Amino acid sequence: MNGDQPTLAITGSRVQLLLRRLHSLSEAEEKSPSQRFFYLKRLIRFLLFGEIWSISAEKHMQNKFAALDEQKCQFIYLLARSMGARHVIEAGSSFGVSTIYLALAVGQNVHQKKLDSATATVAGKVIATEKEPAKAAKAREYWKEAGAEVEDWIELREGDLLETLKIEEGMPAKVDLVLLDIWTPLALPTLKLVQPKLKEGSVILTDNVGMASFLYKDFLGYIRNPENGFRSLKVPFSGGLEMSVYLPQAEEP
Repeated sequence: MNGDQPTLAITGSRVQLLLRRLHSLSEAEEKSPSQRFFYLKRLIRFLLFGEIWSISAEKHMQNKFAALDEQKCQFIYLLARSMGARHVIEAGSSFGVSTIYLALAVGQNVHQKKLDSATATVAGKVIATEKEPAKAAKAREYWKEAGAEVEDWIELREGDLLETLKIEEGMPAKVDLVLLDIWTPLALPTLKLVQPKLKEGSVILTDNVGMASFLYKDFLGYIRNPENGFRSLKVPFSGGLEMSVYLPQAEEP
């Protein structure tokens, strides 16, 4: 976080302090010499051998935060609130930092919808995914520390997300927003898996499409092709953030 400046997310001091701590930990890790060298090595191996991912790279990242930075998280929170998003999928939760922002937005949107419609039967949930058991356990600790305004709005699915996201029980009929923050080879298969559940106007957010654009070649070729139903642009955050809107019925002018 930037000094003592509070996050833009509407929440109490306990969650504010938690987010400040988690962002500080994540930022320190991202700026460490070892992590910078890892990213440089990944680039070199791609340029020399065309290697997109590897077992050694996956092992290296098993205990790394890999969290979205503060500005991206705030943007996603504000976007989710402005959309009234209540049904969200987060592909790749890691230690659950961005999940906190999504859960805050979903819970607040559900509450607002109840007030507007005068009904108690308004549903909402963040379906979070994480492959690494240690990361999933740590994420649950942070969500519990954040309290009911976060923890109550999250369903964490552990394991291979290409399998866990196929489970229909608990899955909404239509999804408002999807955050893709996963290893690049999984981005396109995950998008195609959830695409049938996207409603018109759903938003897909994909991290690091600038810094790792060479690894996202197939994904970006798909999501930037209007024939596949998306209208997409890169938002100029650090590392790049692709914002895509699902408009399958849109016609070219």
